[in-house]
Amino acid sequence: MFKNQSSETKAVAFGLTAVLLWSTVATAFKIALSYASPIVLLFGASIVSLVLISLVLLQQKKFGLALAGLKTLRLRSTALGLINPIFYYLILFEAYDRLPAQVAQPVNYTWAITLSLLSVPVLGHKLSRNDWIGLILGYTGVVIISIAGKNVTGSLDIIGLALALLSTLLWAGYWLLNTKYAQDPIISLFHNFLICVPVLGLLLLVWPTVNLDWQWQSLAAITYVGLFEMGITFIFWQLALRHTSNSARIGTLIFISPFISLFLISAILKEPLQWQSFLGLGFIICGVILAQRRVESA
Repeated sequence: MFKNQSSETKAVAFGLTAVLLWSTVATAFKIALSYASPIVLLFGASIVSLVLISLVLLQQKKFGLALAGLKTLRLRSTALGLINPIFYYLILFEAYDRLPAQVAQPVNYTWAITLSLLSVPVLGHKLSRNDWIGLILGYTGVVIISIAGKNVTGSLDIIGLALALLSTLLWAGYWLLNTKYAQDPIISLFHNFLICVPVLGLLLLVWPTVNLDWQWQSLAAITYVGLFEMGITFIFWQLALRHTSNSARIGTLIFISPFISLFLISAILKEPLQWQSFLGLGFIICGVILAQRRVESA
């Protein structure tokens, strides 16, 4: 597809493809959750992702290497598999189940700000004045977006909002731990899903609420989440980073995603968009930009 393109052009193409796909997942989450409970959605999507990543590794002739790596899995590897996808996505899906998509998606986007906060105890960093400004801007945006959510539903689900914020803590923690684990990212993801699928299967047996509306729409939505939130999009993003000499420039493409996502939420889910959603998202993006400068310069 990109055979005759320059390396930087390929990077931008892969990056934009990933961003466009990520823009659809908030809508896909809400559709899938209308047919399935969070744990069922996660179990089904994880199976789809595991199959996809296995096929990618087979194509790359790395599947044998990935299986051999299972012999040397350590406690940290297992912990990473439990954090992502099990704990992170169970909490994130529950948040989406409780909140309007235009609230859950931008709040989850603050994980880069949480990453800056976690770098203090984990990496020994100190917060600068710009870091504090970024934190204030980001979480001011969360407050504004919460008001938007109240306008949509008539009330504010505090538990849903707390879960959305907790998901950012888990995602940021996962990436901090992952920086100390030198391994092919796709093989690492394969190990994560190989760990999580049987664990989720056991959880299904004891989980209090397990619902699935067996229709083609539900299976299509679950498959879509597995392919484009957890699988293909991650691979496209890795390809973008591999082909560029300026990862910071490619990283800025991600700022397009939440705005596209809001319009998809309005067009497909028919959520009435609130002006506070755009204002709050603007605050969050400004905070994320400041937070990313800290992480990139560290």
